[in-house]
Amino acid sequence: MVKKTEDSSKSKEIKKPQKGGRPPVYSPMIIAAIAEEVVKRLPGIRRQNTKKSKHKDNKKIERAVFLDTSAIIDGRIFGVMNLGMITGAVVILDSILLELKHIADSQDVVKRERGRNGMEFLEKLKKNKKVKVITLSKEEEKNYSKETIKEVDEILIKVAKTSKGKVITCDYNLAKKANIQGVIAVNVNEMANVLKVRAVPGESLHISVLHQGKDPTQGVGYLDDGTMVVVENANTEIGKMIDVVVVRVIQTTAGRILFAKKI
Repeated sequence: MVKKTEDSSKSKEIKKPQKGGRPPVYSPMIIAAIAEEVVKRLPGIRRQNTKKSKHKDNKKIERAVFLDTSAIIDGRIFGVMNLGMITGAVVILDSILLELKHIADSQDVVKRERGRNGMEFLEKLKKNKKVKVITLSKEEEKNYSKETIKEVDEILIKVAKTSKGKVITCDYNLAKKANIQGVIAVNVNEMANVLKVRAVPGESLHISVLHQGKDPTQGVGYLDDGTMVVVENANTEIGKMIDVVVVRVIQTTAGRILFAKKI
């Protein structure tokens, strides 16, 4: 009986394949155990994988659009997004959200209303399936900067620069500062001026005279894009639609002003 048992045990042993025979087949469990042991002996592999994973997370928001508080409160940029003019991800920093919340909680009625409007704009943006919205937490913000930064504008510029993104703002000084540091910044006010109608002297317009100008003899109207048209000797035409011809175009910091006369 003992001899029989030994024979049975030998029959269960894995036989080495002969030349020209099939290679040994290992179970998935054995392969997994071998792989785990290799990883333990080569810690450099883990570090490399961690770097790759971090790079993958950064790549997720590469070349994205970053909104600052002033652009969110202003709201015009969301209309541009709805038109499909902005592609890629839109990133909102937790620092920006916190600043927006402080404005929404302000004792000043106007500030509080603007802050709440900004919150509503963001809520609608998140529901827009055409736009991918990413929110970065405080910890995620730190991954993009080795130094501790407290100023919100500086954090925004640093994160945008690291991820090769663009900043959209209504803050003139922030836009200039970002450009100096090598970050593309789009000022919504400047963009609006660029998109206004470029009327030239001699061009005819049909406008409504809405109110009196600085000079009592002047009447003032506006084009659809908000461009002001000052019409000479039109104070008696207030509330009427009239035809005018442009005689002068003046560029100011607030935009273009057209001076015209009645036809």
